[in-house]
Amino acid sequence: MRTRPLKVALLGCGVVGSEVARIMTTHADDLAARIGAPVELAGVAVRRPSKVREGIDPALVTTDATALVKRGDIDVVVEVIGGIEPARTLISTAFEHGASVVSANKALLAQDGAALHALAEEHGRDLYYEAAVAGAIPLIRPLRESLAGDKVNRVLGIVNGTTNFILDKMDSTGAGYQEALDEATALGYAEADPTADVEGFDAAAKAAILAGIAFHTRVRLDDVYREGMTEVTAADFASARAMGCTIKLLAICERAADGGSVTARVHPAMIPLTHPLASVRGAYNAVFVESDAAGQLMFYGPGAGGAPTASAVLGDLVAVCRNKLSGATGPGDSAYTQLPVSSMGEVVTRYHISLDVADKPGVLAQVATVFAEHGVSIDTVRQQGRQDGGGDASLVVVTHRASDASLTGTVEALRNLDTVRGVASIMRVEGE
Repeated sequence: MRTRPLKVALLGCGVVGSEVARIMTTHADDLAARIGAPVELAGVAVRRPSKVREGIDPALVTTDATALVKRGDIDVVVEVIGGIEPARTLISTAFEHGASVVSANKALLAQDGAALHALAEEHGRDLYYEAAVAGAIPLIRPLRESLAGDKVNRVLGIVNGTTNFILDKMDSTGAGYQEALDEATALGYAEADPTADVEGFDAAAKAAILAGIAFHTRVRLDDVYREGMTEVTAADFASARAMGCTIKLLAICERAADGGSVTARVHPAMIPLTHPLASVRGAYNAVFVESDAAGQLMFYGPGAGGAPTASAVLGDLVAVCRNKLSGATGPGDSAYTQLPVSSMGEVVTRYHISLDVADKPGVLAQVATVFAEHGVSIDTVRQQGRQDGGGDASLVVVTHRASDASLTGTVEALRNLDTVRGVASIMRVEGE
């Protein structure tokens, strides 16, 4: 074993960063044995140096992250500060000054992953980011390495623990959205401002990363269609149960049947209770991968939290350090296909539409005519009068597969019917 240690700079020492530092210290001997050389925490960049950080030598703490990554003796920079800047500049500076990078920064990688990969390659460095997508779940490495000889056609997953906890609570207890969100906040699953989670921004960044790796093409955050889950109601869950389904916020990345394009989207969807993702409970994550040769694979586990995310970071750290010792670099950006990203309008799936309509003869025929005129085939229809005895009824239509553009046109036409009081909800049906 080499006795000179590999030096690691840690950018950020919050929930994840503090766990990375702790594991590096408590598992130092094991890490050295697995890598072939000891690893040494050479500096920790933070915003508040006065804060007490148990187990970290105060002499290692600095507020000058730029000076830390410019030192020249740093072998690996671990970036867990998040956000676009200063993370982007610090990672670029690390490459330029001889360090490889391990990051958990999904937002930055979704926006500028191609440029960062190009800079890493230019300087002969590694860029690893297993922790950016699904916490402790090994997902990026299997897609990038284990399935490198296969053709991945679809990636369907629950990649945000906060939203899964909320939807699971609504399903299992009948709670409303706000009540479930309040419980998630009290338990520490949701941030004080949960917008990034519940509006799908977090999952969209992860979808961009997954689509790029799975389909060997460049997919940016702006390419991902996104809908949040704040409008999901108890009535939606009741309709889902009537169909033998539940509701999940899904990240869906697909290759077109002809192989000529890809799509990436995030939105709530009904999935059958028989689908493996339907049984993912609480704050857990799971990703379902479909490929030509391997068939169907599912990756499951805790998708967030200090220790689980740090586990993925340390796995990358071991891999990067091994590469450093051997003088090699690991897999870089693979975007040889350069497939276009199709618009949401071209996506084909099934739909569940709930309408408030006048409770009188002929309404169903009018609604069915609108669907037919827009080329959307109806699978099932369920109508019931309102319990309050009013003059309206609830009409639930489940379609066969149709394009999103066709469905959008259908809904616009339905809203113009005098007999349609309103469109209560529209939800896609996936996983069949």
